[in-house]
Amino acid sequence: MKKEIILITGAKGQIGTVLTQALREKHGIENVVATDIVPPSHSDEGPYELLDALDGDHFKQLILRYGVTQIYHLAAVLSAKGEQMPLQAWDINMKSLLVVLELSRKYEIKVFFPSSIAVFGDTTPNRLTPQTVPMEPSTIYGISKVAGEGWCKYYHDKYGLDVRSVRYPGIIGYQSQPGGGTTDYAVEIFYAALKGEAYSCFLGPQTKLPMMYMEDAIRATIDIMEAPIETINIRTSYNIAAMSFTPEEIAKEIKKHLPDFKVSYAPDYRQKIAATWIESIDDSHSRADWNWSPKYNLPTMTQDMLEQLQLKLLETA
Repeated sequence: MKKEIILITGAKGQIGTVLTQALREKHGIENVVATDIVPPSHSDEGPYELLDALDGDHFKQLILRYGVTQIYHLAAVLSAKGEQMPLQAWDINMKSLLVVLELSRKYEIKVFFPSSIAVFGDTTPNRLTPQTVPMEPSTIYGISKVAGEGWCKYYHDKYGLDVRSVRYPGIIGYQSQPGGGTTDYAVEIFYAALKGEAYSCFLGPQTKLPMMYMEDAIRATIDIMEAPIETINIRTSYNIAAMSFTPEEIAKEIKKHLPDFKVSYAPDYRQKIAATWIESIDDSHSRADWNWSPKYNLPTMTQDMLEQLQLKLLETA
């Protein structure tokens, strides 16, 4: 069996932190190279390299030095943060992807590109959004992801590059902090609840959005990369789904465990972003092509999140 050497960009991000650990457990610590623009922490194990993903020369050096066979390209500026610096977000998101695609074409590297529900806009069907729909996003992040999906398909069709992608919903996890997305409230709310603090939500109480527990997101990411190549029929990006809920619904679920928890609502600029997104997703293509199926729903996710985060907070107290 071919030995895989994996390089991850954005390894210090919300998903990257957890994905790095999962891939090291699966492939061996020494076979997964974590990279980011921030220095490693004292707790990091395994190969770690400072890398600006826009620096093609340095990127090439790392590929050749380690003999990289797969790249998980997670480095990006997310939706809410991207609206504060749109030109810089476009440059980082698009130029880094083109660096990855060009190097991967040259050195025959398999690529994972994370897309997002941010690709959808207010012209997209709002419920059970199909795989193929109009995509007119309202954010620079969404625009860059739509363009990125097109580039991935282009490199596959023109050069035969094996590039795979999923459209992440909002991701909820206890392992790492969110990094400037419109769904960050769904992580922040748990921290407030466990600290005995009231939480002021930046989205309105009835804003329903697709969400996914981190364990499911990591499993989907690894599963699509390990699926036989003949089963991957979509080379833009696959819809994946787990659950949809509103801030009010998750607050009620948390109150089943912590009855005194209080939530108020003060929608800010992120409400306008969320208002253009969809409520639920049809992921039947992922289920049919590579057997995708989530394990967590709102009640099971809430219980596990509270248990795991409580342990984490006790360890750092």
